[in-house]
Amino acid sequence: MEWTNRTVTEFIFLGFTSDPMLQILLFFMLLLVYISTLLGNTCIIILIYTNPHLHTPMYFFISHLSFLDICYSSVIAPKTLENLLAEHKAISFLGCAVQMYFYAAYANIEALMLGVMAYDRYMAICSPLLYAINMNRRVCIQLVAGAYMGGFINSLIHTSMAFRLTFCGPNMISHFYCDVPPVLKLSCSDTSANELLLFIIVTLNSSVSFGTIIISYTYILSTIMRIQSAGGKVKAFNTCASHLTAVLIFFGTILFMYLRPKSNYGYQNNLASVFYAVVIPMLNPMIYSLRNKEVKGAFNKTIKPLFARQWWTHAIKSNIK
Repeated sequence: MEWTNRTVTEFIFLGFTSDPMLQILLFFMLLLVYISTLLGNTCIIILIYTNPHLHTPMYFFISHLSFLDICYSSVIAPKTLENLLAEHKAISFLGCAVQMYFYAAYANIEALMLGVMAYDRYMAICSPLLYAINMNRRVCIQLVAGAYMGGFINSLIHTSMAFRLTFCGPNMISHFYCDVPPVLKLSCSDTSANELLLFIIVTLNSSVSFGTIIISYTYILSTIMRIQSAGGKVKAFNTCASHLTAVLIFFGTILFMYLRPKSNYGYQNNLASVFYAVVIPMLNPMIYSLRNKEVKGAFNKTIKPLFARQWWTHAIKSNIK
């Protein structure tokens, strides 16, 4: 792909506001959310890989979901934090392409991963006796690899199509990161093919993932309704509650953002993008841990003693001094 011979050599982010005080406030809020995202998802990954009783398909997928949350949040947050304090809120032409590629890739992979996790819950509830055989390590790795491959290929199509266009100016992106729709608005080429491709691929990707989720939960609900005891029904439903919550938040936001006309891409979409790109990665560790006794138990066993030990060590050293 040619990255030279362009009139536009950089893009300027218009961001959220031009008020300096509000920018500082947003900087600290975003910094807090980003640090929480890194800590929360890192803790989930550590807990899963250091506790043998969490070495199951469900937690294997959750660990990859946490990794993806760290990745696609890190594609957006650092540059946004920098721009909130900078006077010249710019990103190079190549930097914009790289940001778009990795952000779209990780977002697509996460959508597919949620579909994989729905299939895992279907196998666990509807075929419990064959679950260990059907969801063995090899199958889990293949499902995760398929999600990653699909995400990176989708993103390559979007990014290569977008940056083969001509950008003559203006170069001001009405957003806080390089997403496909606001970048297409700046092109002086015909973008109708790009918009159609974006709509088709987002719809197809969402349909594959969301369709898998709908079909899986249709069978899951049917199986749960046949369980005789109320306690059994509650237990079965609780194994899916966290995943359902994550699905509703993720797909509700992404459908609002992308399945709308380009002319409506404005302030409302910027707010939705903040929630989608920054807040959701912070919420996922909470969603998968607050109602999960196994994760709580692993936290109390692994992480909590470390903090307690450090506190006591510090207290003892202080007394000695």
